[in-house]
Amino acid sequence: MSADSPVGAPGTPSTDPFAQVRTRGYIGLLLMAAVLGVPISAGAYGFLALVDVLQPWTYTDLPKALGFRGTPPWWPLPLLAGAGLLVGVTIRYLPGIGGHKPAEGLSTAGPPKARELPGVLLAALATLGLGAVLGPEAPLIMLGSGVALWLVRLLKPDLPKQAGAVIGAAGSFAAVSTLLGSPITGAFLLMEVSGIGGPMLGVVLVPGLLAAGIGSLVFIGLDNWTGLGTFSLAVRDVPHADSPTVAEFGWALVIGLAMALVGTGIRRLALWLQQRVERRRLPATVLMGLVIGGFAIAYAQGTGKAATEVMYSGQSALGPLLANSADYTVGTLTLLVVCKGIAYCVSLSAFRGGPIFPAMFLGAAGGIALSHLPGLQLTPAFAMGIGAMSVTMLRLPLTSVLLATLLLGSQGLTVMPLVIVAVVVAYVVMLRLSPAPTGRSEAGVRTGPVPA
Repeated sequence: MSADSPVGAPGTPSTDPFAQVRTRGYIGLLLMAAVLGVPISAGAYGFLALVDVLQPWTYTDLPKALGFRGTPPWWPLPLLAGAGLLVGVTIRYLPGIGGHKPAEGLSTAGPPKARELPGVLLAALATLGLGAVLGPEAPLIMLGSGVALWLVRLLKPDLPKQAGAVIGAAGSFAAVSTLLGSPITGAFLLMEVSGIGGPMLGVVLVPGLLAAGIGSLVFIGLDNWTGLGTFSLAVRDVPHADSPTVAEFGWALVIGLAMALVGTGIRRLALWLQQRVERRRLPATVLMGLVIGGFAIAYAQGTGKAATEVMYSGQSALGPLLANSADYTVGTLTLLVVCKGIAYCVSLSAFRGGPIFPAMFLGAAGGIALSHLPGLQLTPAFAMGIGAMSVTMLRLPLTSVLLATLLLGSQGLTVMPLVIVAVVVAYVVMLRLSPAPTGRSEAGVRTGPVPA
């Protein structure tokens, strides 16, 4: 096998998939992955900390600095118009396209080039910091892989293509090591996105797991040293869930079907809007920002709740939503799902970020609303909504089950059977509603033969 042959590619002469593990070169890859885990995870922590500072500064502190007593009700309009302008300029004038297109799912197109990294960073900061409804996972995956490959090639310009792919994957693992609550969840996400399977799975992904473990330790150390707190996905004080009932298994079918229909509608409309946004990038992205701001204002005025519940990814709002679920009427939750869903759809079409956290928040809000129906407990409804909406938007069934159950701690084991049923139903219905493949992946990369 040549140095440039992709791992596990069809036609590879070696019949032993673990032959590379026994070589000195593989040990070198493991060492590089471990070393890279430190700066990549530290950079990811700094990125998340900056986003965490930008959000309250632009929404709360900036209006006060401009002379307002508080945040005016109309403030989301100029804030998100500015986000649209910054993202539009970045996509149009900087190398690359500011990262992958979130309406097309998580990208597997490989690490970005070094000259594209500033555009990915700026588009993500404008999107996440100024209120668009997308998450940080996709930019972190791209930045982690791109920075890791760039650092290694500074020292070793002749790095083989195969080794570069492994290093890029390790950088992605380190960047999202604890973002989803656990390194294991992030690992399963990247494994499902990459589509690697069989004996080569361990060979290719062991360096990534090592980088994720190192990255997790770095995140924990920075949490304690800086005092900024954790940026991992977490839900505290989860209500107790009794053992699943026959009625709840019936509700799992209903929730899976409902989330598949809603999520498929969001996805199709986002792809339709994306084509029109790309024709007039700057004005259209600003217009999409105004639409998000308009629905945030409508929700706030109609319910008396904060406009920020519609804005942003929803990552940090999942816990408070569950803890304060008694303060939300069914009407309020329904309006939240409608406004957040439209804002999510518009963000997918024009901005740059990840699709995971808004999907989880939408599913959670929908599940809480349905929990008012007879025979359905709050915690199982919350978990089933998250799992079903996540699989509809991500097309990753195993990751969706883990996202919905590991998030709930010990209660996750109790509700896991219900979540699995809801995820399977949503996955099958979503695939039945989706058009047949046309020879190109959703990320715009031509698909090739499936590796053996």
